[in-house]
Amino acid sequence: MQVSIESTSNLERRISIAVPADVLDSKVDQKLAEVAKTVRINGFRQGKVPLKVVKKQYGAAVNQEVAGDLINSSYIEALQKESVRPAGQPQIEVTILEPGKDLEYVATVEVYPEITLASLEGFDVTRLTADINDADVDTMIVKLREQQASFAAVERAAADGDQVTIDFVGTKDGEEFDGGKSSDHKLVLGSGSMIPGFESGIEGMKAGEEKMLPLTFPEDYQVEDLKGAAVEFKITLKSVEEKTLPEVDAEFMKKFNADTEDKFKTDIRANMERELVRATQGKVKTAVMDQLLEKHELELPSALVTAEIGTLREQMMQQFGGMQQNKDLDLKSLLPDDMFKEQAEKRVALGLVIGEVVKANEIKADPERVRSFVEDAAASYESPQDVVNYYYQNEQLLASVESAVLEEMVVEHILEKTTVAEKTVSYEEAVEKPEE
Repeated sequence: MQVSIESTSNLERRISIAVPADVLDSKVDQKLAEVAKTVRINGFRQGKVPLKVVKKQYGAAVNQEVAGDLINSSYIEALQKESVRPAGQPQIEVTILEPGKDLEYVATVEVYPEITLASLEGFDVTRLTADINDADVDTMIVKLREQQASFAAVERAAADGDQVTIDFVGTKDGEEFDGGKSSDHKLVLGSGSMIPGFESGIEGMKAGEEKMLPLTFPEDYQVEDLKGAAVEFKITLKSVEEKTLPEVDAEFMKKFNADTEDKFKTDIRANMERELVRATQGKVKTAVMDQLLEKHELELPSALVTAEIGTLREQMMQQFGGMQQNKDLDLKSLLPDDMFKEQAEKRVALGLVIGEVVKANEIKADPERVRSFVEDAAASYESPQDVVNYYYQNEQLLASVESAVLEEMVVEHILEKTTVAEKTVSYEEAVEKPEE
């Protein structure tokens, strides 16, 4: 087999491969002999069809099938021979496929970038610390009551905090735009789930009223055609429901597996402490990862970025599971590639750099930490051991856990070379999630 490689860009390789004619012809003959044993052709008994008859009728199809198999196997062999690391599937162009001639084809594929690691010292990292006081616990109880709130219809104008049911149609330059229409849409006013001015524009409306809202999409809106666009929304208000918070009584506390107020508050504080640890550790990790990226400028394989965009879109589609049932909403238009591209590029780049840190420092996922991670994930299930067994029987699932553990170990490796400052803040500030 002959192999030659041409670099058509920093990350693209054009691999020309030639498989000797005798290899192709030999495998075609073997395949035809196998076909002859089972094929049925009028005038011949099964298994007694002359090879030349089989070849005449099935030769072209067999030739294509064998060529496909040879392309797959020879491509993998060529990658190993030339130490090429493909970052996606190749584009195959067959240039010669004729009896008696070498099978020749060209595989065009992206490769992983070469990464030169920067210094892992001098990172600027601050670890937030906070105390949880009684007022923080009381605030959390209010949030829990909000989550359990009920809504009841009222005969009055809509106000901040109410849940309304609306129909709306959005138009730009007089034309409806994708994703701008919905029926029987439930919306809590003041939730901030719609563009600025949409929710406040509904306040003061009563059931049965219609209103035209002239609004402007934010400049950083995820849909390119709507960034900064002037639009109009025709709103039809169908109902207004007022929110009522439940009392902190025995029935309410029972939902959180507590039978006394003391236990209820103790459990809440314990959960808050766990969340505090997760949040502060997460912010340290984010600070380290962001600076790790800043130290490395990479050209990314488009195949990896495209695959990551698909993963992110799928995750968001799952979050919008209920919306998928609304035929008026075009989720594909609402979730274009551009919406995920920046995050996808960041995740791909980070994965490549982390992989290089792991390789250069010979970091291996600690089996005990992997086990602990799996057991923590399984603890909330009715049969934790069954969940643990499932993880260890699923290679892909276990690999994702090992990857997460490796990330933590890389962060720890960097922190060992860094002086970490500490800053005391409020609980709310410590657990506050960064804007996405």
